[in-house]
Amino acid sequence: MTDSPDEPQVIPFTPAASKPAPGTPPRVLAIANQKGGVCKTTTAINLGTALAAIGETVLIVDLDPQGNASTGLGIDRRSRSTSTYDVLAGGAPMRDAVLATAVPQLYIASSTLDLSGLETEIGQARDRAFRLRSAIGPLNDGKPGHVDFTYVLVDCPPSLNLLTVNAMAAANAILVPLQCEFFALEGLSQLLKTVESVRTTLNPQLTIHGIVLTMFDARNNLANQVVADVRQFMGRKVYETVIPRNVRVSEAPSYGKPVLVYDLKCVGSEAYLRLATEIIQRERELKAG
Repeated sequence: MTDSPDEPQVIPFTPAASKPAPGTPPRVLAIANQKGGVCKTTTAINLGTALAAIGETVLIVDLDPQGNASTGLGIDRRSRSTSTYDVLAGGAPMRDAVLATAVPQLYIASSTLDLSGLETEIGQARDRAFRLRSAIGPLNDGKPGHVDFTYVLVDCPPSLNLLTVNAMAAANAILVPLQCEFFALEGLSQLLKTVESVRTTLNPQLTIHGIVLTMFDARNNLANQVVADVRQFMGRKVYETVIPRNVRVSEAPSYGKPVLVYDLKCVGSEAYLRLATEIIQRERELKAG
């Protein structure tokens, strides 16, 4: 891809927050929804960038075989010599798959199409649902030269398959992007049933961190009704921040950049910065409570 035709954007990054104590695990948020086209990958990329901008050290784990999170952060396919497939299928250490991005304090473990066959390969293994949890566990070892992460964001595929179950089994909480469309609540109900099943059988600590409404168009009466319905149904679980439809958000991945780098001043960038701030505030409330 060619460079963006616009002037380079300069994000005022906050220096990395104090490192977690060695052995302290990162907070793991799985970004999940079984529907495609709801901005899961867009949210992973831009939320990760926004969290990095306010001082967190973030790892995005790309669990979608399409690898869009990796492409959207400018990671060339030739650079993905060790991928999340190698981690989950072959037992490679997660750190071997971690690549630095052009965004300070933001890293990614890239995926490849090989992930699409993972369920067939490990479907009979006793630990099949815990491969990702086992891989994330040793990350923050405090060794010299090793980056310790405060957040791990897992970009899930658009289905409730073994990859998504791995993400939920490894996660502290689920972040659900929900497009402002007619069938939003129907899809949400199915996802909530899956979360409850995983909580019962695999991960008793799993919670819904929040629901972020995406692709909102204030001129659309249906979109406004969806927002009202979801807020009535889920209450405080719905973030105050709503991500608007924005052409700059759509354009940015074609340049291998988060929208905060592509166009810092657009409404999409401003929304993701607000979302990151809101998530940090919820994290503080959880710790205090």
